[in-house]
Amino acid sequence: MLQLKDRKKKIFFYLILFFFLSTQITKNNKIHNNFSATIKNIEVIGLSNTKNQEVFNSLKSLLFKNIFFISKESFEDILSENNLIETFNIKKMYPNNIIVEIKKTDFLAITNKNSKKYYIGSNGKLILVKNSEYVNNELPFVFTKSNYTNFVLLKKIIDKSKFNFEEIDSFYYYSSNRWDFKTKSGLLIKLPGKKILESLQIAHNIKDNEEFKNKKVIDLRVNNRITTY
Repeated sequence: MLQLKDRKKKIFFYLILFFFLSTQITKNNKIHNNFSATIKNIEVIGLSNTKNQEVFNSLKSLLFKNIFFISKESFEDILSENNLIETFNIKKMYPNNIIVEIKKTDFLAITNKNSKKYYIGSNGKLILVKNSEYVNNELPFVFTKSNYTNFVLLKKIIDKSKFNFEEIDSFYYYSSNRWDFKTKSGLLIKLPGKKILESLQIAHNIKDNEEFKNKKVIDLRVNNRITTY
């Protein structure tokens, strides 16, 4: 009789233990589901609503990846294809959200390629002008078939000089790896391939000199020689 009671106690104990373990497993599964490390949302900010959505669509393949193991390079491989992006920053909002902060490239100039108009971005990339009616005609025009990165470097040098970039109407690139540019007042300045900053300072001083006010060309292509006409 005593053995039967002991047996019933054991069975009751195991039933309680089984119920407790089942409850814990259920709770753990709920916790795991609530704190899942998979990416459920990617928020893109920094561009227009339409462009933000386009960027989000390009990143959809990264949804449901593990937020702990996904790298910045995974985003860079995709975002580098978008010429409108200058830089970007990735913020992981644990447990499952990511914010992509985008800095839009600045439009520096306009150029033609394959009979289409493009903006030259400060990232050295081309951005198609989809509607020519809304093109910013205040920007200078660049005559070149390539060397857009070279143009960005030239723009940075001009910004260090006394010249105001906004007073320039157009740029012309030559295969000898040098540039000419024309101001909105009609003055053509021929730059050398080297010592560009020094040449710009000289050209600026000549431009503002009353003695040369009727000159249309400042030629600085030859080292230590200034030609005006």
